[in-house]
Amino acid sequence: MDYQKIDRNTWARGELFAFYIDRMRVVMSLTVDIDAAPLAAFAKRNGLKFYPAMIWTVSSVINRHDEFKYGWDADGSLIRWEQVWPSYAHFHPEDQAFTKMVTPYEEDLFAFHARFMRDRERCRDLRAVVPDQPPNFFDVSCLPWVRYRHFDLHVFDEGTFLAPVVTWGRMEAEGEKRMMPLTMNIHHAVADGFHLSRFFTEVQEQIDALGAGGAPWTR
Repeated sequence: MDYQKIDRNTWARGELFAFYIDRMRVVMSLTVDIDAAPLAAFAKRNGLKFYPAMIWTVSSVINRHDEFKYGWDADGSLIRWEQVWPSYAHFHPEDQAFTKMVTPYEEDLFAFHARFMRDRERCRDLRAVVPDQPPNFFDVSCLPWVRYRHFDLHVFDEGTFLAPVVTWGRMEAEGEKRMMPLTMNIHHAVADGFHLSRFFTEVQEQIDALGAGGAPWTR
């Protein structure tokens, strides 16, 4: 996987990073209601499943911004990945278990969807984390049974997990809209409230663009 090592002494965010890693480890969590109706309509028109289409949507926004692509190499050095991939849960309703797997992000929505479906079929009998997951991942999950108001997922490591954790809940109709809670958790060492807020704005813009036929996807 391609990445760049970060020199914390010359990095513009170096002092802030040091404060939130060395002195006060903080993870920010924010939930925002988004209108998923345009994406649901786009997926239906094009024969796509909503879940992978939504995973692609958040992946496309995350991969635009450096603050969501930081991690550590095998030697413990801070790095920025060239690209990060979604590590998502595939739920099995027949036994209420799930499979945790990664599908490489692709800028082509339809190519990503096809690969997602192949990965899901390949792992359909597993009930575990798929072995040999790549290190350049961020976490994605869905709670389609409830429209929650807040969701906070704690990563119990040493407080150095830098990748985003993204979750969404059940859609509910409000007039012509289909409102859905979307949550991101992100370490304050790599992102601020501005970056967190921009994520939700751009996800909604991406969804609206797909619905209007003006988004940068291919087929």
